[in-house]
Amino acid sequence: MCLAIPGKVIEINAAVSPIMGKVSFGGIKKEVCLELVPEVKIGSYVIVHVGFAISMMDEEEAQETLKLINQMNDLENE
Repeated sequence: MCLAIPGKVIEINAAVSPIMGKVSFGGIKKEVCLELVPEVKIGSYVIVHVGFAISMMDEEEAQETLKLINQMNDLENE
């Protein structure tokens, strides 16, 4: 099963091709390809799958998704 995770864009490097950036996943920062979401801005939330931002989402939806993922993780650890 594959899972796409929401993250917050904290850096964009449009000087390279494809467009790359850093995305924070609860403090864990990863380099992500942003080429598929050219309208992205710093502070935007994106859905990331295998290193590619595949779509954008609003902050409220991202926070709710992260909350649910954390709840699933807590259940697994019990």
